[in-house]
Amino acid sequence: MCESHSVTVTSRGEKIKVEVCETERDTAELLSKVLDGNMTAAEILAKIVHLDVSVKDPALEKVKADIPQDTMAVWVDPIDSTFQYIKGYADEKPKDGIYSKGLQCVTILIGVYNRSSGLPIMGVINQPFITRDPVSLRWRGQCFWGLSYKDINICSLQNQDVNATAQRADDQCKDPRQDEDLQPGDNNLSVVMSTSENESIKMALSMLQLYYAAGAGYKSLCAVQGFVSVYLLSEDTTFKWDCCAPHAILRSLGGGMVDFRECLKRRKGGNLDELPELIYNTPVNGATGVDKWANKGGLVAYRSPKHLDTIMNIISKVNL
Repeated sequence: MCESHSVTVTSRGEKIKVEVCETERDTAELLSKVLDGNMTAAEILAKIVHLDVSVKDPALEKVKADIPQDTMAVWVDPIDSTFQYIKGYADEKPKDGIYSKGLQCVTILIGVYNRSSGLPIMGVINQPFITRDPVSLRWRGQCFWGLSYKDINICSLQNQDVNATAQRADDQCKDPRQDEDLQPGDNNLSVVMSTSENESIKMALSMLQLYYAAGAGYKSLCAVQGFVSVYLLSEDTTFKWDCCAPHAILRSLGGGMVDFRECLKRRKGGNLDELPELIYNTPVNGATGVDKWANKGGLVAYRSPKHLDTIMNIISKVNL
């Protein structure tokens, strides 16, 4: 018996259902058909697929959460920043810990949300390409997780000394700010965004530290790690599977992820009582295909509500 995953077409035009079978041998034989008879490669892949992987984290042993399975649903993005993965850039250098492009921008995202409320509960971000051994050329990765459920808020970062950049973000959190505009030259806050972001927004935030990076999952991870104050995107080019995992981790840290356009609308209307957090159980009205699950209002990911408030106050002065 096999568990169905997807259908692929071989070079001979043959359609094959790609499955993880009960035995490693059966999976290898199936994969060899997809790989045009390359049994060696098929056996290597099958061995990896059938590995019994055990991830241990002392912090997880402290978690006592009873979450009914029928209340949960999952969004998965198996390869976020696919273009960077295909290109395989391996020699990029970071700026303040942030990579603008390269394999480091590739992430695997697994987010769990509440079926009823639509809010994220748990998130896992796997960053498989962090550093590469100069001799073996093998990559080392890292994994982040977070749980935000009822009165439980815990994540992997709470037990790690990430680095000096993350410490800088923590120091920002200890420096409360008013809702007044930042003065030119005040670069205490930072934003990561896409190079294609609205020019008016770029100009409005030009007094801050601005960074540009590939991959929605990676840019969210920059906010999770504290490399930046916020990740901002004003367009509708991300989807629920891009955001659910990092959103859950940010919530566990006291932050969150909001609908950019709705947040801006409420601020201009003076309605600041409740933040419009992204939810994951409701499709976009009137949309079809994958667009049903797009984040139509854009997004802002943040660790500190004060940072969100300050930056949205700046952008509210912009005529978009």
